[in-house]
Amino acid sequence: MARVRLEHITKRYDDVTAVDDVSMEIEDGEFITFVGPSGCGKSTTMEAVAGLTRPTEGKVYIGDDDVTDLAPKDRGVAMVFQNIALFPHMDVYENISFGLRLRKYDDEEVRRRVEQAADVVQLEGMLDRMPDEMSGGQRQRVAIARAIVRDPDVFLMDEPLANLDAKLRVHMRTELQRLHKELETTIIYVTHDQAEAMTMSNRIAVLNEGKLQQIDPPLTCYNEPANRFVAGFIGSPSMNFVEGELVDDGVRTKNFAVEFDPAQVPGATVGDEITLGVRPEDVHIADYADSLARPTRSIDATTDVLEPMGDEIFVYILLDETTDGTMESKETMENQLLMSVSPDTDIEADERVDVVLDGSKIHLFDSTTGEALVHGIGDLAEREPGTTVTEAE
Repeated sequence: MARVRLEHITKRYDDVTAVDDVSMEIEDGEFITFVGPSGCGKSTTMEAVAGLTRPTEGKVYIGDDDVTDLAPKDRGVAMVFQNIALFPHMDVYENISFGLRLRKYDDEEVRRRVEQAADVVQLEGMLDRMPDEMSGGQRQRVAIARAIVRDPDVFLMDEPLANLDAKLRVHMRTELQRLHKELETTIIYVTHDQAEAMTMSNRIAVLNEGKLQQIDPPLTCYNEPANRFVAGFIGSPSMNFVEGELVDDGVRTKNFAVEFDPAQVPGATVGDEITLGVRPEDVHIADYADSLARPTRSIDATTDVLEPMGDEIFVYILLDETTDGTMESKETMENQLLMSVSPDTDIEADERVDVVLDGSKIHLFDSTTGEALVHGIGDLAEREPGTTVTEAE
């Protein structure tokens, strides 16, 4: 096991900057996930750790060693990729042991390591099978076992579950968590799937356009996003965003107002443009406002589209100015909110409803920079600037 440290890693390809001054420290034995949209720099950052690409600027440390100029084979890392790349003419034993045999390990040591790895990933009794006789999940476990036998200091996994079906991906997420718990090794995992990042990681590093946006435990990124990008990317479905202005008694948007003391919003003054963010589960039908500690005033709306999901219903609601039924208003998705309600809620499409927002879960962002200003707008007069509702309580 080893800790990994990245110091000001930058990677340029001609006039394109794939990774832009990324620094972080990954603890010994930590499971950390690099997550972000396609092209955000997450795979390039991992390749810098692996030695598959040399950074234009910056240093990579594994343990106390500067490995920036070392070849991949000398870094003590093992890699698992989206393309499993098993040798089709070799059985499972031969696939797992291939790297060890190339390095001239003696037969007894090879057998010991292969059997140990097969036990860890639950491949007992399958070592004589050919790859085409196995399921996708079993083949992925062979690829992981092939990495385990090297006894690496760091595991690097680049979207290893992307080619599996949805049900198998969920199963393999559990398997990888169990594997990390058993091996107690450092794992760097790359994915564009924020659900994978949220469920498996000790911490997640959110990247966008080559820049590190936030690195924190999953629930911190969810409940206290550093900026609008993180707030919109982490969480499914995405957070609702409404543009507004900070006024003397709170925030006023095109269709509704939320009242609070604006003097306690750090980094903002009356007249500033503000983006209000609220997650679908924090939008409620006004009849249930009594169950909320800090409900906003009710907002007039009309239900548009309902999406029953089994354990919840997603309800798209149109605020007053978008309820004229015109195609333009619906296609632009302006003044639309997504609400999540219980599956036993009596609600239908094209129904007039009053909704409220949970004030303790509202987020405010600077409309210009996208940086988070405050998380939770309860009675701000009672707490210090920059604190969350939870911290104040």
